[in-house]
Amino acid sequence: MYKIALFASGSGTNVENIAQYFKGHPTVEVSLILSNKKDAYVLERAKNLNIPAKVFTREQFYQTTKIVDLLIEDAIDLVVLAGFLWLIPDSLIAAFPNRIINIHPALLPKYGGKGMYGSKVHEAVVANHEKESGITIHFVNGEYDKGNILFQAKVEVLTTDNPDDVAYKVHALEYEHFPKEIERLLLKGNSA
Repeated sequence: MYKIALFASGSGTNVENIAQYFKGHPTVEVSLILSNKKDAYVLERAKNLNIPAKVFTREQFYQTTKIVDLLIEDAIDLVVLAGFLWLIPDSLIAAFPNRIINIHPALLPKYGGKGMYGSKVHEAVVANHEKESGITIHFVNGEYDKGNILFQAKVEVLTTDNPDDVAYKVHALEYEHFPKEIERLLLKGNSA
């Protein structure tokens, strides 16, 4: 059984979607949900999904090996960032080389980097009169949104679209593709 750990900072809609996708899966399970915010709604979702959840502090994440140790102890195969906003420390990247992925709500390299997340991305897309936006699933390295791209999906941005319209379209892509790409990566990566 391949085990996934999901990191999230907010409401956890992608976390819930991924967990539901893998519920009852013959070879993949979501075994742990982690958050850096003790009041994040993702923790309520974890409880409702009966998936163990842990909250950690900035100090634990950056100045100790507590999170790395927890992931290794739980035999995690893939770390998935699903709305997690902190930069991943080198110790975690070294412990899980090419086994940490993130989803970004734009077509990288456009609209990536520190401070570019959630509605800020969609606002920038609309302000710059882009004709398309989408999602990027990528490996995580030591810089925001700079890891090798695994998958992108596009959606048309209409001249009448506001940031909420773009967000709605992008979320639909996330829900459709993120679980499938996680599955593809795990099964392809471990079948060779």
